[in-house]
Amino acid sequence: MSNIWIKKPMEAYEADIKKSQLKRVLGKWSLTAIGIGAIIGGGIFVLTGTGAYYNAGPALALSFVIAGIACVFAALCYAEFASILPVEGSAYAYAYGTVGEIFAWIIGWGLILEYAMGSMTVAVSWSGYFGKLLKMFGLHLPYWLTTDPGTAQKAFGEATKQISKGNLPIEKLQSFQETINNFNAAPEIFNFKLFLNFPALVIVLIVISILLRGTKGAAKANNFIVMLKVAAIIFVIVAGAFFIDPANWTPFIPEPTVITENGVSHSAYGYAGIIAGASAIFFAYVGFDAVSTQAGEAINPKKDVPFAIIASLLICTLLYILVSLVLTGMMHYSDFNPLGKYPDAIKAPVAYAFDIAGQAWAGYIITIAATVGLISVLMVMIMGQSRIFLGMSKDGLIPKTFSKVNAETGVPSKNLMILGGVISVVAAFTPINDLAHMTSFGTLFAFTMVCVAVWVLRVKQPNLQRNFRVPALPVIATLGILINIYLIINLSIEAQTYSAIWLLFGFVIYFLYSRKNSKLQNGGFGETFKAEQEPLEEIEIDIDNKD
Repeated sequence: MSNIWIKKPMEAYEADIKKSQLKRVLGKWSLTAIGIGAIIGGGIFVLTGTGAYYNAGPALALSFVIAGIACVFAALCYAEFASILPVEGSAYAYAYGTVGEIFAWIIGWGLILEYAMGSMTVAVSWSGYFGKLLKMFGLHLPYWLTTDPGTAQKAFGEATKQISKGNLPIEKLQSFQETINNFNAAPEIFNFKLFLNFPALVIVLIVISILLRGTKGAAKANNFIVMLKVAAIIFVIVAGAFFIDPANWTPFIPEPTVITENGVSHSAYGYAGIIAGASAIFFAYVGFDAVSTQAGEAINPKKDVPFAIIASLLICTLLYILVSLVLTGMMHYSDFNPLGKYPDAIKAPVAYAFDIAGQAWAGYIITIAATVGLISVLMVMIMGQSRIFLGMSKDGLIPKTFSKVNAETGVPSKNLMILGGVISVVAAFTPINDLAHMTSFGTLFAFTMVCVAVWVLRVKQPNLQRNFRVPALPVIATLGILINIYLIINLSIEAQTYSAIWLLFGFVIYFLYSRKNSKLQNGGFGETFKAEQEPLEEIEIDIDNKD
C-alpha cells in the first residue's frame, strides 16, 4: 500500500520555484491590494448593522478588534510559511511539506469550499447589488433573468400556498401575486420555464477574460478597484462623522438583555455580546490567505507575501472599526430592530443611516462601492482557486490540464477557463446561497491546519531560512488552533453536515484517483524534480513593476 503520509521534500519546492512558468510581477503593494480586495466586499455595509443590533451595540468596534486579533494568529502562521515556501498552493502546499499528502489533499479539497464556492456566492451577491444599482437609475431587469430556477420555483410555490390560505393583508397579497405573475411571465423552452441569474453568469465571464490576459494586468485592475472602494469607504466615514450624535454611544457597552424575534430568543450586549459579535463578524476578515496563493508570482515572495498578509489584515480591521463607530454614532443601535420603527434599516444600515440624516446621495455611493468592490473579491477568489489547482495538478493529485501555463501570458489558461465555466453555470442556475455557509468550514479548516503545520515544521526543521518568524509560536499557534476549532464547532448543523459529506466525497476521489497519480507516490522525487540538484536561480524581476 502506498504511503498516504508521504511528505513533499523542501528540495522539491525549490525545484518547483525554478521550473515555474508563472511570471513574477507582483510587488508588495499589489499583493496587499489582493488581500484587501478579497477581504472587503459588500458585507462591510451590512454586517455592521446586524452585529450592532443583535450582538454588541456601539461596542461592535471592540468585536471587530477581537475578530481581527483572532485572525492575526492564523495570519502570522501563514506569513511564516510564505517566507519559507514562496510557491502557489497556500495551505495545501504548506501541509504537503509538513504533515503529509493525505492532509494536503484534505486541505486542498477544503479550499475549494472557500474559493470556488465563495466565488459562486460572490457572483450571486454581485448580481443582487447590480440589480439594486440599476433600479436606482430607473432600470429593471426581468425577473427570469435575475433568478435561478430553484429559487424561482420555491418562491412560486410559497406564494401559491399563502394565497390559497386567504386572509392576507393587502400588501402581502400584492407581493405574492407579483411573484406568481413574474413566474408566469418567464419564457418557456420545451414546456420548462426558463430562469437564470444572467448578471452572475456575465460577471464571472468578464472576470475570467481579465485574468486570462495575465497576472500583471489583473493586478492593475484589482488595484484600481481596491482604490475606488477604499476611497468610497473613507468618504462615507468622513462624511458620516459630521452626523454623529455622541449620545448614541451611551452606554458604549449596553447592559446584557434578551432579544426575542418570531418566538426565538438569544442573549445580546454586555461583554458576552462583544464576544458573540466577534464570532458573527469573523468571516468578514476571510480573504487575507488569498495573498499566499499568489506567492509564485511575487517579485520578492519571502518578504513581500508576509508583509501583504499582515498589512491587508490591519488596514481592513481599521476600516471596519471606523465604519462601525460612524454607523452606531449616526443611529442608535436599537433603531436597527427589524420589528421597530425602521424595519428596513437592518438590510442596508449604512445607507439607511445617511437617508435618515437627509443625505440620500450616500445610498448611491454605497451601492456603487459595493457593486464595484465585489468584482475585486470575485477576481481574487478565482485567481486563488486557479493557483491552488495549479499546485495540486503539478503534484499529480488532479489532472495535469490544470497545471498547463500559457507561455505568453504566464497564467494557467485552461485552468481558468474550466473554473470560469463551472462557476458561471453554477452561479446562474443554482440557489448557491443555500450552500454558502460551507465556505466557512473550508476557511476555518485551512486556518487550523496552517497553525498546526507551521509549528510542526518549526520543530522538525528549525534551521530552515525564515525571513519571517512567528513570535511566541507555541502560544500563537495554540490560540489559532483553539479559536478556529471553536468556530467550526459553532457552525450550523447544515454547514457541518454538508461539509462532512464534501470531505467524504474528497476521500473517495483521493483513493480512487489522486493517490494512484501522485508524483511522489510514483517516485517523482528525484525524477520529476530533476532541477533539485541545481542551484536556485536568481528571481527575474519585472522592471516595469514599480510598486
